Amino acid sequence: MPDKTSRPLPSPVSLRAFEALGRLGSVRAAGDELAVSHTVISKHLRHLQETLGVVLMAQQGRRLVLTEDGRRYHQDIASAFAQMRRATRALRAKRPSKLNIWCTPGIVGNRLLSRLPELTGPPRDWDINLQPTLARPDLAGGEADALITYAEGQERDERIQVEELVRPRVFPVASPAFLAGRAQMSIEDIAHSALIHEESTEQWANWLALAGLREIPSLHGQQLWHAHIAIEGARLGQGIAIANDMLVEDELRSGALVEVGSSNIYMGSYRLLALRKRWTEPTISVLRQWLREAFRADPARPSVAG
Repeated sequence: MPDKTSRPLPSPVSLRAFEALGRLGSVRAAGDELAVSHTVISKHLRHLQETLGVVLMAQQGRRLVLTEDGRRYHQDIASAFAQMRRATRALRAKRPSKLNIWCTPGIVGNRLLSRLPELTGPPRDWDINLQPTLARPDLAGGEADALITYAEGQERDERIQVEELVRPRVFPVASPAFLAGRAQMSIEDIAHSALIHEESTEQWANWLALAGLREIPSLHGQQLWHAHIAIEGARLGQGIAIANDMLVEDELRSGALVEVGSSNIYMGSYRLLALRKRWTEPTISVLRQWLREAFRADPARPSVAG
């Protein structure tokens, strides 16, 4: 007679799905945590019941609830999963943390690079992969741990948590040489000047509209794609670029760039994005606090590692 105790355990993925269902209370929440669809979770749950030959769940209205057998089984395996999580956290605590961060290029040199030793040096000694890019990573797929970006509007992905770091004032800048001999420039004058664009003329068109220009003319000028390159073009006297407080503080202070006209316009914000389910993880929490301090600090003042 076969020994029932020698039968293989159910598949680990079905056990994970069941543990998450019992802990979170819904198939959809379990799918969000495990980064799969609710239909995949349902498939794993059916497979678990078929493997065990026991009814673990029952439909109650639109919800799936645990039966008495299901509650007892969940209680037993939940303690095992909790122990595995504790063991994993303890193991990770002994090794340097590694963070893969994607970041909009312009802000890397102006705000983050000088303070990076606060994360990569003692006492944290983290491994940091800081990738300057305009692309958006697949956070749910693990392509990056976090994204620092400049954006407007609301985040539409419910799996993503967002923290606004700073909402800077946006204004046109040019070199003193470019502005030499020119009188005080009006909004109309700016619109018909040599403009320096990033990936399209849209940003300039939006800024001019917010500045009160009713009819936006056909905009021309060189296209340099990245904000920090467009600003460098302006510093070299090639035209007028759009900048913000975070990107040109040093240049305005030194006189390498001059604000053109006078305006008080806000368009977007620098934001930190990470998966909602990872938002309170120690590494993400430390990153959030580090970024708050980096965006609040005076870039001309040297940082102190701690």
